[in-house]
Amino acid sequence: MRFPRRTLFAAALSLLVAGAVHAKDPKELVIGTSAGPYADQIRYGIKPILEKQGYKIKLVEFNDYIQPNFALAEGALDANVFQHIIYLTRFAEQHKLPLSELIKIPTAPIAIYSHKHKSLNEVKAGTTVALPNDPTNQARALVMLDQIGWVKLKPGIDPIKASEKDIAQNLKGIKLLPLEAAQLPRSLQDADYAFVNGNFALASGLKLKDALRTERISPSYANLVAVRTADKDKQFAKDIAAAYRSREFLAVTNQRFADYAKTDYQLALEKSAK
Repeated sequence: MRFPRRTLFAAALSLLVAGAVHAKDPKELVIGTSAGPYADQIRYGIKPILEKQGYKIKLVEFNDYIQPNFALAEGALDANVFQHIIYLTRFAEQHKLPLSELIKIPTAPIAIYSHKHKSLNEVKAGTTVALPNDPTNQARALVMLDQIGWVKLKPGIDPIKASEKDIAQNLKGIKLLPLEAAQLPRSLQDADYAFVNGNFALASGLKLKDALRTERISPSYANLVAVRTADKDKQFAKDIAAAYRSREFLAVTNQRFADYAKTDYQLALEKSAK
């Protein structure tokens, strides 16, 4: 995936920076996130916890996977929530951004959906399959396609770096349609099947339980809170992490995000309560 140059975002970022008052008051935090479930996790779970500690929280929602990291690096955001460590590492290295993981969070898995078919058994030659066009999420979809037997990947490849060129055999004769992740829910109107990231699936009205196959999330693909590396040990960052680790947020997760893959610290909290 070729990312736009930073200059394309200069105007948008300058507006965000101009509107961000957190530099004046350490208790005012601006958090960027993708529209949908991760914004809701903050809105219903994290924001109330932090507000009890005296913070004022402003949410800024983005519709792509590019601007939030530039906005964070430029100082328009104090943290962002939308990506996994593989994407963050690759993006930060490519653009030389000093960003770091703060804490992993409950994550909606990538899954395969269809409006035209009731099962995966209806695949045939010419079946169209939409999938993400960014490298890390496309690799997840390709690994799933290998697991369900629609393609065979080359032996010995790194699964987190799999691309279309690593397909050794197209066993079912499917036609792959790489699209931007945000467009995948809409592609279900035309494509036979589509791999949709959990946040975009839920934001579009899809239900995780309606997926025909759901990814078993590895730690590499668990979403996370990112901060500027220089801010990782600051008090606001520690308070954000503590909010996610809290029993209060676990209760919100169980109530509103029950189909999400829980984090290790949440599973430990549940185990200790038994």
